[in-house]
Amino acid sequence: MIQSLFLASSASGVGVAAAVIGVTGLLIGLLLGFAAKAFAVPVDEKEIAVREFLPGNNCGGCGFAGCDALAKAIAAGEAPVNACPVGGAAVAGKIGAVMGVDSSDAVKMVAYVKCAGTCDKAGIKANYYGISDCKRATAIPGRGDKACSFGCLGFGSCVSACQFDAIHVEHGVAVVDKEKCVACGKCIQECPNGLIELIPYNGKFAVTCSNKDKGPKVMSVCDTGCIGCGLCQKQCEAGAITVENNIAHIDQSKCTGCGKCAEKCPKKIILAH
Repeated sequence: MIQSLFLASSASGVGVAAAVIGVTGLLIGLLLGFAAKAFAVPVDEKEIAVREFLPGNNCGGCGFAGCDALAKAIAAGEAPVNACPVGGAAVAGKIGAVMGVDSSDAVKMVAYVKCAGTCDKAGIKANYYGISDCKRATAIPGRGDKACSFGCLGFGSCVSACQFDAIHVEHGVAVVDKEKCVACGKCIQECPNGLIELIPYNGKFAVTCSNKDKGPKVMSVCDTGCIGCGLCQKQCEAGAITVENNIAHIDQSKCTGCGKCAEKCPKKIILAH
């Protein structure tokens, strides 16, 4: 009899415990459901759709802190639909469809190195045995081994920064493969001499020099530097070339690709792109 009472008591205790657990679980579920509705963050469906089309490289080339931030900015109308340099026109078109915006005016951009001072053309002032890093070399008196303080140091910091294998150092100067370049801007950020800029993929000509010294000094350090003579500017009928700070610059939006500037340049530093 005592055993029977013990078994009945045990069964009753298990039942009560199960009931308590069940009620507790139910209450917790109700509280969680209420909290989910009370503290729910509004979701922008456009932002989610835009994010799905972005490549996810998180390179920062768009100027935002990754693809999530860019998607939010595009959805809010704070960034254009073609802001992703990696995705290019294809991604811009898909995002444009989501946002109801025409992306046909998107222009593909690529990086371009404004230096032609290869090993056989740039003067050498010393033998450099320091760390092969452009930024560190510029912090050391002498700034590397080349006589031109404006030119490419050739240590390849931009190469290390590129995630797309689109830039390499050839004969002492960084060269961009425009077929691989996605215009993320990492190389631009990495170059301590500010030699790299973005130009249209279909750009016809570009100036391959950044030396702002006057002609005689330029010629003393490099065989192919711009001497600021202004002949290219005089030849340009479209008004696309200006000479400022002793260096020629081409406005790609005005350039017609006639090539007269390249033909007239005495130093041959205006090259077909």
